[in-house]
Amino acid sequence: MPLLILLMPLAAAGQSLDGNRQAVAQQLLHPTTGQAADLGYGVGLRDRDGRMLMLKAGVQPAGASQRADALLAFPVTDAGSVRSTDLQYGLDPHLQIHAGVSEHNGMSPSPRVVGSEIGATYNLGRYSVGVSVGADSTPDQRLPRVLPGATPGVNGLPDFDSSAQLNARGRVAVGGHSGIDLGASVGRIRLLPGNELGINSLDQKALTFGVDHGPLSGTLVGRTMQPTLPGGYYGDKRWSSIDLGVTLRLPWQGELSIGAQNLWSSGTSVPTPAGPEPDQSRTPYVQYHQDL
Repeated sequence: MPLLILLMPLAAAGQSLDGNRQAVAQQLLHPTTGQAADLGYGVGLRDRDGRMLMLKAGVQPAGASQRADALLAFPVTDAGSVRSTDLQYGLDPHLQIHAGVSEHNGMSPSPRVVGSEIGATYNLGRYSVGVSVGADSTPDQRLPRVLPGATPGVNGLPDFDSSAQLNARGRVAVGGHSGIDLGASVGRIRLLPGNELGINSLDQKALTFGVDHGPLSGTLVGRTMQPTLPGGYYGDKRWSSIDLGVTLRLPWQGELSIGAQNLWSSGTSVPTPAGPEPDQSRTPYVQYHQDL
């Protein structure tokens, strides 16, 4: 929470910045010491020792967050938006620390989800690895709920309250225009008191596998959830799912995404004597995003 409060002024100040990739490359290769450079997707500043400080901000459609946040899954059919602000600082040519905040706003009655993350990345050019810790919460839930459990909000859970997670990511470059991304996350999800599932919290694990070649990229995300404390009606039951998405970056700063949420899942989404299980219905989608 202190990290979130500290970075909120950056989120308010950050806006989407325009620019072309050639200009970005020139500014990164030949930066001026102490002078801010417009990088197209943010602002960069290099000090006398060659360390780069970058501030990035932007708005994406809600479905785009599936690629960036493997642990939490929001409904792809919700035409909402995700605002994010990230601060990056290079300690040396290979080590970079970063911190960021995000806000997911849906069009449905689902609550907004505010997240924060801090971590570090070690980059050797062809190989890179990073670790981070993050947290998400629904600050609007302190207000009375008119329709409790009416709309699945996060991971098919209508009564999501907050979560905390530890993330690890790695990337291997294959040639000049291709790469393989691997990720793993472990965390805990807390539900609102009196939720329909009858469980206070769930442990969750997620694995991601992604490949990209030029403007084309694909991501496979697998998740599993189970009650933190065994026992009760559900006992040691687990809910698992796999998401698949393919994205094509278009020459005019647009993106076309095709995929399916819960392409495969275990368990059922029908009500049980203890209440409804997490919604794991298969949801195909086609999304288009245009940067202005």
